[in-house]
Amino acid sequence: MYKQVLAALDGSPRTELVFRHAEQLARMYGAALHLCRAINVPAGVPIEAWALSGVELTEKLTEDAHSDLAALRGRLSPPLPGRDLVRVGRPAQVICDLADELSCDLVVIGSHGFDVLDRLLGTTAGRVVNHAHCSVMVVRPPRSA
Repeated sequence: MYKQVLAALDGSPRTELVFRHAEQLARMYGAALHLCRAINVPAGVPIEAWALSGVELTEKLTEDAHSDLAALRGRLSPPLPGRDLVRVGRPAQVICDLADELSCDLVVIGSHGFDVLDRLLGTTAGRVVNHAHCSVMVVRPPRSA
């Protein structure tokens, strides 16, 4: 059923859960597992990071994202085929574009809390669900007891 699975990972605490769901589905269907991270300079960047030029900051964030994805891929045993991709841009757009470029059958993404801003603007997961040209699985954290 699925041949190309894209795991949209953001480095948040939910990354592990999304990664494991995507891995399990890729193994179940014999699919390639692509890992992606969108780089978008967050508002909460430490003040010392702003000492870097825009290009330096983007390069640093991109380098760190590649390292994170490589570390995750290194934990796959046995390994799975697929690519690690880091792009600069709005996360939902980056994810949808990569899903199209890779001819993905499925995007696996984490849910996000619904604070006031999310309700007004919509979450990245919501945007991906509405705009991706393939199926999207939204992974929610387990309910706490």
